[in-house]
Amino acid sequence: MSKLRTLRADVGAYLRHIEAVRNLSPHTLRAYRGDLEDLVAGLEALGFQHSQAVDLFALRRYLTTLRDRGLAPRSTARKISAIRAFFGWLAESGRIETSPAESLRLPKRPRDLPKVLGREEVAALLEYRPEGGGWRAARDRALLETLYSTGARVSEMNALDLADVDLDDGSVILKGKGRKERIAGLGRPCREALEDYLVAVSDARVRRDRRAVFLNRFGTRLTTRGIARVLEKRVAEAGVRRGVTPHTLRHSFATHMLQAGANLREVQELLGHRSVASTQVYTHLTLDHLMRVYKKAHPRAGRKRR
Repeated sequence: MSKLRTLRADVGAYLRHIEAVRNLSPHTLRAYRGDLEDLVAGLEALGFQHSQAVDLFALRRYLTTLRDRGLAPRSTARKISAIRAFFGWLAESGRIETSPAESLRLPKRPRDLPKVLGREEVAALLEYRPEGGGWRAARDRALLETLYSTGARVSEMNALDLADVDLDDGSVILKGKGRKERIAGLGRPCREALEDYLVAVSDARVRRDRRAVFLNRFGTRLTTRGIARVLEKRVAEAGVRRGVTPHTLRHSFATHMLQAGANLREVQELLGHRSVASTQVYTHLTLDHLMRVYKKAHPRAGRKRR
């Protein structure tokens, strides 16, 4: 076994390692860094300065502090995953003999069903035309159409480049988690909205970023927060219920696809999910929809027993 090193030094070495070899997104790297820095601070507060001194009991004491802080099960599970990966790497690289995190169990999490919009609500949002017009109004329409047409994550819309869009073919290349790429389709209303927007941008001569599809008022790439603000504004103006986020449109896309007859594997590919288990949550929503239709339409569904 090598000489004693501080936890902080080992965490720094691990973060450099995963940045170099795992091809993670900046968002995932930030999450790992935040979780492991919190671990170091928590263990140091408990009197543990070195990786070799940390045992299962120490990790459980740290997890107890998370519970006392009121951390949600989902966030706790993410931290445990980061802890397992970190100590697993320490053991594999010979920095410690065995990982004390192997026996840690993820907390059971209630599976929250995603919030979705009904078809009428989506239509109301996408068909709404704000007063005044201008290139930014055209951008907002194109942005919302593209989010719903592709089921893209907000980060994928933020990263969308002009070179990724093929309006003739009706497709886009989305850069997903882990920098994996996938092809998504563009419906006719979406293609028309994008064409109108790109013409409006060209006529207004506001473009400063030569690559980005969606621009802010300064002509540079629209941020993820900027995309969310556009949606918040249009939701309020169109009179659609509040609390709609870019991910709500992604959930709505998936649910409506399944309701229309697409199979689970197809929707998995369209969403860019690694596992079909991530997509299965939408089957609960479509089952609820089918049962409501059944109870409303079947002549004997609502009959009481005598």
